[in-house]
Amino acid sequence: MAKIKKIGILTLAKLQAVIMAVAGLIAGTVYSFGGLIYDLATIGLNGGTALAFLALIGMPVLFATAGFFAGAIGAVLYNSTTRWFGGIEMKCENG
Repeated sequence: MAKIKKIGILTLAKLQAVIMAVAGLIAGTVYSFGGLIYDLATIGLNGGTALAFLALIGMPVLFATAGFFAGAIGAVLYNSTTRWFGGIEMKCENG
């Protein structure tokens, strides 16, 4: 059994930022096109519809920023608690 004793803070923060940016892109797409369909079905296109498409830029940026900080904080907390609990055990196989 191998144990993970330490996680690179910047490594996890960057990985988490990329994963959350993809989630933000998906959420922004759903929000933008959902708003478009709703506006077409009800009041028609307006300035709010155009603003909704800014979610395609804004949500990935906000999600990535939050993911970066969450990953960094998570790595710091993991690294500080492994002294008392020993880390995560993993079984690895070659081949």
